[in-house]
Amino acid sequence: MSVLPASSREWHLVARPHGWPTPADFALRETPVTEPAEGRVLVRNLHFSVDPYMRGRMNDVKSYIPPFKLDHPMDGGAVGEVIASNAEGFAVGDHVLHGLGWREYADVPAQHATKVDPALAPLSAYLGVLGMTGLTAYAGLFDVASFKEGDAVFVSGAAGAVGSQVGQMARLRGASRVIGSAGSDEKVKFLVEELGFDAAFNYKNGPVKDQLREAAPDGIDVYFDNVGGEHLEAAISSLNVHGRATICGMIAQYNDTEPVAGPRNMAMIIGKRLRLQGVLVGDHYGLQQQFVQEVGGWLGSGELKHRETFVDGIENGVDAFLGLLRGDNTGKMIVSV
Repeated sequence: MSVLPASSREWHLVARPHGWPTPADFALRETPVTEPAEGRVLVRNLHFSVDPYMRGRMNDVKSYIPPFKLDHPMDGGAVGEVIASNAEGFAVGDHVLHGLGWREYADVPAQHATKVDPALAPLSAYLGVLGMTGLTAYAGLFDVASFKEGDAVFVSGAAGAVGSQVGQMARLRGASRVIGSAGSDEKVKFLVEELGFDAAFNYKNGPVKDQLREAAPDGIDVYFDNVGGEHLEAAISSLNVHGRATICGMIAQYNDTEPVAGPRNMAMIIGKRLRLQGVLVGDHYGLQQQFVQEVGGWLGSGELKHRETFVDGIENGVDAFLGLLRGDNTGKMIVSV
């Protein structure tokens, strides 16, 4: 075994946020590093992911994924290099994807580590476009929303990690029109000029309903929802008969302390025979091989672009997460350890 570091810094949740999280809700603590036990590998994390769903895990409520425990390290997607192995099939120097982010060094059960090839794509891509983020976009659009060629598609949070992939995938599979919303004029420009969206708008510049109607005068067939709130209400108004909506996230209300008003136009779901369905990526791992093959091909040909926003240093991990909630990122927000 190689000489191991004496300790590892890791982020702990120390208080459950009420409304918007603050730095006081977190603590960066040191823990000793030991040799991995049988069937485990020790990984030096190179990058870890911060994602909107993590805000929900900070609340002590039952959900599809357990809440973070207080005074324990948080977790999430990470990619790194094996520095010690006590597991068959893993050697020092291998690069792996695993679920123990938010820390410098991770002691990972081998069955929860997946080898990744840095020659095929940058390691950070396995946290985003070729990872959970990309598969969420792929499954949510093609499986849950039953996208078909010729559909008009609207994506909210379209400059984010998932949304930016959804819009491009729809375009590459033959959408008649792709519309996105984002929170700045710069992001709107990025969607149209770099990612090939047909239209985009800044939701801060006026009512979403009016801007969407102008961008999609003939209505939309598919809505991919990363935001909820006003966006969902606007989409219900613009969806055509037999339209489908994939509900992926509702970042607009993650930090609300009072119940939010639901869309006021839900009666339209009946007359239009709409289908609104939630998506969790864990239900769609059966698509993994097809996803990597198709999306890997688009990446290799340059047809699919992906943007990443990097924050350097584990000490800045919480700042990166808070920035994500504010919309500071374009594409995937990643902390480089």
